[in-house]
Amino acid sequence: MVNQIRAAIVFVVLMTLLTGILYPLAITGIAQALLPYQANGSLIIQNGKIIGSSLIGQAFTSDKYFYGRPSATTATDPNDATKTISAPYNAANSGGSNLGPTSQTLVDGIKGAAEKLHRDNSGPIPVDLVTASGSGLDPDITPAAAQFQIHRVAKARNLTDQQVVTLVSRYTESRALGIFGEPVVNVLKLNMALDNLNKQ
Repeated sequence: MVNQIRAAIVFVVLMTLLTGILYPLAITGIAQALLPYQANGSLIIQNGKIIGSSLIGQAFTSDKYFYGRPSATTATDPNDATKTISAPYNAANSGGSNLGPTSQTLVDGIKGAAEKLHRDNSGPIPVDLVTASGSGLDPDITPAAAQFQIHRVAKARNLTDQQVVTLVSRYTESRALGIFGEPVVNVLKLNMALDNLNKQ
């Protein structure tokens, strides 16, 4: 009986060391050596300051910037811990709204977003500008969603539409390995390029 307990304790200690300490340290070391940018969260740094991550969307509301997808993430209400409040792009609470196509809340949200977009833009609204992604943190929009916003952004920045079209083309990422996924535009990278363009 004592031998069995001793063997079990030794096994637990060894497995804890192996899988809880040695394996994570080895994987972290390999990741830091081979893919340091990705291993550290794909952070975008400008002038020594972290601006954000290329993997997590941000809320841009000024007409001078391209808008990302709506975010359905929430946070705990500071006034009542039993309730939640809207907290766009809250990386600590990734998730979709889980609202179905018959939900009036979803329909009203899409209508409200569409009305706001139609005030400053014309043409059919790409669906990703009025619907949240499953994670609520999507940093990318479709090229169509970027093109839909070109005139508004160009006007707000005193640029020609063609200048902004060129920038959108430059920041459009093609399919991974040419076959996986769809072309996308990273909103944060595009908006940073716009700010840099205005400084030139």
